[in-house]
Amino acid sequence: MPLPINEIKKLIISSIPDATIEIKDLMGDSNHYSAIIKSKMFSGLNKIEQHKLVYKSLKGKMGNELHALSITTKEK
Repeated sequence: MPLPINEIKKLIISSIPDATIEIKDLMGDSNHYSAIIKSKMFSGLNKIEQHKLVYKSLKGKMGNELHALSITTKEK
């Protein structure tokens, strides 16, 4: 079952409360997304650590309900 955009945002916000999130459905299938996530929590972290923080916030749904998510992280 695909994961809707609002559910992805809710999961990320639960772990990264100050996040500003822009998500695009790349294929129109609610299964392939691109996300730009901005947060002060990314300050001092390298890109790998930033992406791990986002993946952790998805609580195991990446690769299951969420098939593909291209992530761009930025510091606020």
